[in-house]
Amino acid sequence: MKISAKGRYGLAAMVFLARIGQASSPTTILTISENLGISKIYLEQVFSLLKHARLVKSSKGSQGGYQLSRAPQEITAWDVLAAIELPLTEKPGPATADDESALDQALQHAVYEPLDTAIRTALEKVTLCVILDETDRQKSQGNIMYFI
Repeated sequence: MKISAKGRYGLAAMVFLARIGQASSPTTILTISENLGISKIYLEQVFSLLKHARLVKSSKGSQGGYQLSRAPQEITAWDVLAAIELPLTEKPGPATADDESALDQALQHAVYEPLDTAIRTALEKVTLCVILDETDRQKSQGNIMYFI
């Protein structure tokens, strides 16, 4: 599985929205772009996909922008990536000249399907809150001072 730049930016933007909280007013793409250093035009494409997947809600007008549609603990990395990465897992091509061969069927059942299931299971365990907690942990590790 390879996560594109669009998928990585989508995850980062969703975590940013989770960080600023559900109670805040909608956040503009420009604000997200400036804080994360991601192209505004690129983020517009990402948010179009996120909105279509109902992961964010938007409001128009001078106070408009985007907010998470659900609580951060209810949105998983799988949700975000599945909305952006089309398709998230790909059906592999045949390994042999005869795509109906027993070997290809065995590879599908023994390797590809379990791998797709494992990827989905792993990503469904990672919520935006888990990513926020890990971000805080990484920041706190960077602030440790050692005295000798």
